[in-house]
Amino acid sequence: MTKQEYMNQAEQHLFHVYNRFPVVFDHGEGVYLYDTDGKAYLDFASGIGVMALGYADPEYTEALTDQAKRLLHTSNLYYTPQVAQAAEALAKVSGLDKVFFTNSGAEAIEGAIKTAKKFASLRDGHAGHEVIAMQQSFHGRTVGALSVTGTDHYREPFYPLMGGVKFANFNDLDSVKAQMTNNVCAVILETVQGEGGIYPADPAFLKGVRDLCDEYGALLILDEIQCGMGRTGSMYAFQQYGVKPDILTTAKALGLGVPVGAFVVTDKVAQASLVPGDHGTTYGGNPLVCAAVAKSCELIEKRGLPEHVQTMTPYLEQTLDYFVEKYDFATTHRGMGFMQGLVLTIPVGPVVAKALEEGLIVLSAGKDVLRLLPPLVMEKEGIDEMKEKLTRVLDSFC
Repeated sequence: MTKQEYMNQAEQHLFHVYNRFPVVFDHGEGVYLYDTDGKAYLDFASGIGVMALGYADPEYTEALTDQAKRLLHTSNLYYTPQVAQAAEALAKVSGLDKVFFTNSGAEAIEGAIKTAKKFASLRDGHAGHEVIAMQQSFHGRTVGALSVTGTDHYREPFYPLMGGVKFANFNDLDSVKAQMTNNVCAVILETVQGEGGIYPADPAFLKGVRDLCDEYGALLILDEIQCGMGRTGSMYAFQQYGVKPDILTTAKALGLGVPVGAFVVTDKVAQASLVPGDHGTTYGGNPLVCAAVAKSCELIEKRGLPEHVQTMTPYLEQTLDYFVEKYDFATTHRGMGFMQGLVLTIPVGPVVAKALEEGLIVLSAGKDVLRLLPPLVMEKEGIDEMKEKLTRVLDSFC
């Protein structure tokens, strides 16, 4: 079939909720994707932060192939070696204690919210607790996750959402203090805001929120679905702040392409919140995805990818400096590690589309931020190629 025939076939049968670009990807290798015509695309999106090892990694592929031959699924009524190994691996790299595996990041958010509400209801002897979330945040598209997403255009068509949610301003501790009461069960925030424009948390802000939660008995939920698993130069971004959450949500690179997420909690929270019957999932934590999680944790650590990100980040940031100096419409850049945003005063959508024509995959974050999420294995040569391609793209907007 031709590219157009594949696209026509998809549009005939798929619910049109994505505005897809006119490309049909066939396979990937290393840091490149290839379409059905054989054209190569340098990937600076990594499937929205998923493909940390790039594509067709032999060790990872072998682990999944072997597991697929042995056992794909039982249910959570039984133990498997893979769920035990994956839970131990994730607890180790996160520094938290107890794991619940989900099918996605949004489901991890749902579980985190339920856990915080149950913890507070058991402690206080009543329900009806509130959650503080952040403006310009993004936590997912289920009703619960939308309820704590601080971006109006994602939320408004689906009102009424979950009640009891109050919004503070990210990196503004006074705005969190103004919302905090003894009835707040949790504060939820992204350690690095992604969809909201690539904003890392200020160290003083994150520490201040941690202290407020301790003072009022609220739980701190850190959403590291996008920024976790080595992307910022540590396994989880919070590990660079000297702050520890009560609940961590994680997904994307956790499974390196296999659909899996998790929320991870401290022993204190685990012992006084959800009990059998409170929460569950049919597919979450099945043998295939847990084989992926265990291998993901192993390979990211064994290959020193967080350290590699630390080494490469200055070079990537120098490249972004080049764009800011060269183009009047490129005003600044911000981010952590391999999660970077280039701020533009021109609409970013056409830039993303033009980059695709040039064989470069990049993303947007809002209307004015060009988002770069390369695979964690990206080397200087790839950054140089990105610079060359993106220069041609941006030149066309001068």
